[in-house]
Amino acid sequence: MEKFRILIVDDHPLMREGLYELINAEQDFAVCGDAADAAGAITAVESLRPDVVVLDLTLGSDDGITLVQELRGRVPDLKILVVSMHDESLYAERLLALGARGYVMKQEPAEVFVGALRRVAHGEHHVSAALATRLYGRLARQQRHPANAAVDGLTDREREVLRAVARGSSTQEIAAELGMSAKTVDSHRRNIREKLGLASAGDLVRYAVQWESSGGVPPSAA
Repeated sequence: MEKFRILIVDDHPLMREGLYELINAEQDFAVCGDAADAAGAITAVESLRPDVVVLDLTLGSDDGITLVQELRGRVPDLKILVVSMHDESLYAERLLALGARGYVMKQEPAEVFVGALRRVAHGEHHVSAALATRLYGRLARQQRHPANAAVDGLTDREREVLRAVARGSSTQEIAAELGMSAKTVDSHRRNIREKLGLASAGDLVRYAVQWESSGGVPPSAA
């Protein structure tokens, strides 16, 4: 039986070894190589031409999100399954928009990872049931209310951050209020700006204030 060729990209040797054993134990998979950083991943993808890249989002000083963009730019049909310690509510939607086929948190059981890898290898997508429900619900709302599509593209957490920005809260104040780190707040703010097409932090503040003061009506539709 022809096997799907899998490339592992993770900066932790023990994690790579564990994935090697887990993936190679499946009859329809074969690990064709591995890499520990972005440069190695790019080289391996171009030389080995894997069917699927299993990519750790955190690669030391390298940015996994940027790497997804780079790999997809070089090989547009490349299938990427992101495996991360970060909660999917922070990064999953953004990575799917960039072309990743799936997102699995490292806390999930091995069978969840294997099932996700198999779906991605066969050209399907994988997200958790909770995220799938949220995405379908958002799509239904957008179809009913097209003017709200931009804000509906935000996660619940991102909308909480947007409301806090509208109130004039600083990053540190938002972090304390919502029980997250300042780094996570900054990630949410960056994601919000990208989704809403806002160029600067000032644009984000103006948008947030107008959105909140108009009772949730996006500025473009106000």
